[in-house]
Amino acid sequence: MKRLIIAVTCCSLFMIAGCKKYLDVNKNPNLSETAPLNGLLASTTYNTAYTVYRTGDFTSYFVQYLASPNTASSTDTYDEVDYSGTWEAIYNTMADLYDLIKQADSVGAYEHAGAARIMMALNLSITNSLWGAVPYKEGLNGSILQPHYDADKDVYQSCLTLINDGIASLEKADPKISLDAVRDLLHHGNVAAWKKTGYALKARLLNRVSKTADYDPAQVLAALANAYTSNNDDAQLMEFQSRSPWNQAAYNNTQALLDGWLSTHFVAALNDSTFGVFDPRLPWITDTTRYGDYRGTINGKGRVGTGTTKDESYLSADSGFYSKPGAPLLLITNAECKFIAAEASFRAGNKPAAYTAYLAGIKANMDKIGVDTTASRIYMQQPVVAVGAANITLDLIMKEKYVAMFLNPEAWVDARRFDYKYKDFHLPENAVLSTFIRRVAYPTIETSRNAANVPPVGALSDKLWWDE
Repeated sequence: MKRLIIAVTCCSLFMIAGCKKYLDVNKNPNLSETAPLNGLLASTTYNTAYTVYRTGDFTSYFVQYLASPNTASSTDTYDEVDYSGTWEAIYNTMADLYDLIKQADSVGAYEHAGAARIMMALNLSITNSLWGAVPYKEGLNGSILQPHYDADKDVYQSCLTLINDGIASLEKADPKISLDAVRDLLHHGNVAAWKKTGYALKARLLNRVSKTADYDPAQVLAALANAYTSNNDDAQLMEFQSRSPWNQAAYNNTQALLDGWLSTHFVAALNDSTFGVFDPRLPWITDTTRYGDYRGTINGKGRVGTGTTKDESYLSADSGFYSKPGAPLLLITNAECKFIAAEASFRAGNKPAAYTAYLAGIKANMDKIGVDTTASRIYMQQPVVAVGAANITLDLIMKEKYVAMFLNPEAWVDARRFDYKYKDFHLPENAVLSTFIRRVAYPTIETSRNAANVPPVGALSDKLWWDE
């Protein structure tokens, strides 16, 4: 399994963006902060997307999208893995966002400040979903070398505050500097799109607490009313220094650097093994084996073939939506919003609204990855899918959301909220835990230099506060 860490400098991102002068888009050409602001905008939009990739790179094994080709792989079997590189990359990104917010606020660059706060909330919420309590209030300004850890629920509340403040910043009139459409690698200077992303992220986080007394489906739906309405709204990265990361994984596999192997559970959920219906999204993710069918790898058991003989299914390096050349990195999508709406409506007792949103989520995801209209319609008319409003269940909603969230780290949040109750979802072979994984261990980069503040972890089966 790879660990691809790309250190993106502002200079390299300037090359990606082209030769357009920063001052061309600013209202006040005399402000010297312009170039640093847009340089930070480029690096933070890029690296925020890579936070999603870096964390999805290992959580995809926890939810059995992927499986290691190696027997008893640590990530497959819930053994303790040191994610120091991931931790450091996320905190470097958040430190840059801290600087961007501070600079933007100081010169009235409200659009930059708003986008940065929303990105900070996204990075921080992902960190919170993995480790629970993490440094935030003392963790970013660089003056405190051994910062205290904010309690896990306090981190969550900080994320919501950042989102609300970010949306408020975006709504301020007369920004002194406008977002640069070239340097903004996620929404290309579209302030309305950033607001929608803020509301989509807010809905995700409000839905995250579905197992707690804090959960309010009405608040979730209220946030969604201001979020995405089409796939054109999706927050995604489309520009890369070289290969897009999942394409790199798929390409590596063709070069015998084994990676990107699909799990038996995921393949069975999409071919006709588990649900008795073939999902037309599967050919947009992987290729058939040399046997003319789709075969996954059992988590924890390891491979059958060599990786180059097509005995199992891998991420497709040529035609897979998620792993083809230039494949987008998806942060938050319209499809996810529709499934959040389906769940919130279902929990609110409104089955007709839940069913409508459930079908809309399936259609949005199929349209996104390129399934043709006929194949999409045939699938959605199958009796196990088109169950009718009276028969919609949370199991069906979560099953379809699981497919639509492929490779996204939020899928692991969903699995824990759902208590891993996906049909035929089993512990990996050779698992070191007797139950499913619920968190990751703090990295050695923290336990070695900030041990006095790192909270104790009993086991990787310990639940975070929203999961209890």
